[in-house]
Amino acid sequence: MLPLVGDLAPAHRRATALSIVVSGLLLGMLIARVLSGVVTQFTSWRNIYWLSFGLQYLIFILLWFFMPDYPSTNPGGLNYFKMLCRIVTITIHEPVLVQACLVGFFTSSIFTSFWTTLTCLLSEPPYNYDNLIIGLFALIGVGSMFIGPPYSRFIIDKFVPLFSVILGELIGISGITIGTYIGTFAVAGPVIQAFTIDLGLQTSQIANRSAIYAIAPKARNRVNTAYMVSVFCGQLMGTAAGNDLFAKGGWIRSGSASVGFIGAASVICFLRGLWEKGWVGWHGGWSIWRRDLGPRKADVEEHGEVRTEGSADDDESAREKMADEMAGEPTRGDEVHGEVDEQKKDTSDTSHHSGLDTTINKE
Repeated sequence: MLPLVGDLAPAHRRATALSIVVSGLLLGMLIARVLSGVVTQFTSWRNIYWLSFGLQYLIFILLWFFMPDYPSTNPGGLNYFKMLCRIVTITIHEPVLVQACLVGFFTSSIFTSFWTTLTCLLSEPPYNYDNLIIGLFALIGVGSMFIGPPYSRFIIDKFVPLFSVILGELIGISGITIGTYIGTFAVAGPVIQAFTIDLGLQTSQIANRSAIYAIAPKARNRVNTAYMVSVFCGQLMGTAAGNDLFAKGGWIRSGSASVGFIGAASVICFLRGLWEKGWVGWHGGWSIWRRDLGPRKADVEEHGEVRTEGSADDDESAREKMADEMAGEPTRGDEVHGEVDEQKKDTSDTSHHSGLDTTINKE
């Protein structure tokens, strides 16, 4: 679904479109916790699986009737096994994708670590909440879902994706620090942590996808597969590590591990700069503004006419033209010039013959 959104949405609104879909995905994960708390409080815990079974079939029916048709990005077809190998080769050769995968791995781990250990924290003293109240805590994260689309519209769509990822990591690490070290005696800690983790995760995921979908427009599904594998691995690691550390040392120990995880994600962000083309460094400048959306209004007013860098499509067209010229194949411009030369030649020949005829008649 997300690669399809990346295909259909224009570049200057891609993050906004992705944020709407990602908000729906995260909202489903949070609402599932609310439903599970309500169902297990008043009925058998097995009923939540029957509910999930029915919802899956409902989604299938809705997709069957309402999913729009769209053209294939690879009409020539692809070999399935070569496509799987291509996922590995893309990951090895693309620094942007590797950075996004590592950041997604560590950032997603804090999400599952928090929500799995939160139940243990709130069910013990000094809180002693029941399943219903614990499930309602997921509604705190719903508020951050509504912030996602406008945030993407005014921040992620206008700035370099890595800058938005760094902002998301800073939001997440501030909330984790507060929630970890005051959560054992003040319920405000988990509340703040729930809101900031969901907002930070959503921000970083949308910005990461906005960056990696520009790598290979005809291979967005493969790029997305590589990214989501790392995200799911991070979620598994966060669940396992969080539960184990909570059992051994309680809330503060598991939360401290989350601080370390998101700290590692932040370090990875700063190892490779905003415009760096290689694996490590800060070459290419420090500007946080995107360069593929045309000149900014402030720059035009200050400097007059501003020359902007071409988009990826323009660069691709330029490379194709250069390759044609090197191969000796005439471009469209050469064809036009050739036609003009032929017309001039015909006109010259006509004038020459007319002059000869006139001379003969005079004689």
